[in-house]
Amino acid sequence: MKAMKCFVTGASGFIGANLVRELVARGHRVKALLRPDSDDRLLLGLKYERITGDILDRSLLERELPGCDWCFHVAAVCKLWTQRKEEMYQTNVEGTRNVLTAAGSAGCDRIVLTSTALCFGLPEPDAAGKIIPSDESTTQLPDAELGHYVQSKFLAEGVALELFRKSGLPVIIVNPTMPVGPGDHRPTPTGQLLLDCLGQRLPAYLDTGMNWVHVRDVAVGHILAAEKGELGRRYILGNKDGNWTLPQTFAALKKLVNIRIPEKKIPHWLAMRIAEGNEITSFFTRKEPRVSVAGVQLAKHKLWFNPARAIRELGLPQTPPETAFADAVQWFQANGYLDK
Repeated sequence: MKAMKCFVTGASGFIGANLVRELVARGHRVKALLRPDSDDRLLLGLKYERITGDILDRSLLERELPGCDWCFHVAAVCKLWTQRKEEMYQTNVEGTRNVLTAAGSAGCDRIVLTSTALCFGLPEPDAAGKIIPSDESTTQLPDAELGHYVQSKFLAEGVALELFRKSGLPVIIVNPTMPVGPGDHRPTPTGQLLLDCLGQRLPAYLDTGMNWVHVRDVAVGHILAAEKGELGRRYILGNKDGNWTLPQTFAALKKLVNIRIPEKKIPHWLAMRIAEGNEITSFFTRKEPRVSVAGVQLAKHKLWFNPARAIRELGLPQTPPETAFADAVQWFQANGYLDK
């Protein structure tokens, strides 16, 4: 494939930086949109054009996007708790509208929107009690109980699909599950879970589960979506062998680092009371709670997903989750996170 000129928002983040790295490795040219205060350590040594600005600046987008073949809109406020929910909706919904509209006006051939697998209906047990992982056919209406992040991403998808239907924008949506691997420098909520376990700060655990996927596979999945994805389609970027319970996750980490893993299971009702107390405290301290109400609400479900469509139609790589955890632990160790 010929080299493409790619515009990437959220380029300093966990997924965004890994995407820029994969694009550059494939010979594509990258214009990376970074906010003035962005921590760009993950982009050091990479050849790219830096654009300083914000996705809410429509004039900047209209100025910088012309000439780009592909647009990857990765930027988002990714938090399960925030005191400034209006800012989250402004960035995640109106920011999406700005980027996609500007990319369409600029004549981009492919516009890839990064969403989340949490926008699909969450898995529920069947009559026999077996959990059936959700796929792209599992629909879900917006659920306020799941928090403002999921709500805002659901609305952002609505913006994208409306622009596809009414204006013919060449939009493709990718829905990562729970990425893990090198470069989770903020860290994300799932990265913080790993760090809490590695630091032996988890006295107990909830009966929940995640679909773990290597962040590099997610980055490659974005590129494959631009190359092969069907316009107006959604693709779960996950791992077919990555649907693990928390005890399975802890056991995998214990094989990498000799740690004491939590053995006590806490009921969801008690976790909810703890989360509510944490959020009351956070209202005054303005610091993120260690446990959020939205996080506990999500943990009532096994967050298991079926990425068969992306594997079949895109050729999504399937790096073993064990490798993803090993790469994450190595990066956290090398960057001093475990020392803290």
